[in-house]
Amino acid sequence: MITGAHAIIHSADADGVRAFFKDVLDLPAVDAGHGWLIFALPPAEVAAHPTDGAGRHELYLMCDDIHATVAELAAKGVEFSRPIGEERWGLVTAIKLPGGVELGLYEPRHPRPPLAGSGS
Repeated sequence: MITGAHAIIHSADADGVRAFFKDVLDLPAVDAGHGWLIFALPPAEVAAHPTDGAGRHELYLMCDDIHATVAELAAKGVEFSRPIGEERWGLVTAIKLPGGVELGLYEPRHPRPPLAGSGS
């Protein structure tokens, strides 16, 4: 029934974010027309967390070794908006994207579900 997920990042510098995904993260992309690039992402997972306030969405990229990933990205000139911190569920930081948008990055320390549609 569900075949994937589509995430959208709104930024005052959308061209800069696209360049970041293409040139820094090396994500494959297709042009959906008029320069609107759609980037492929690795497998994803989704969680629902309770809140006392208004609902919201968050987007995190995941990695196997956050210290190595941060070092590799920093060597490419990537800025981080907060240091690596330890949470109950993993190690987390945030990438400062062009236009001031923040993109979470974390190393999960929780059990991982099988990929949807994998039959596992």
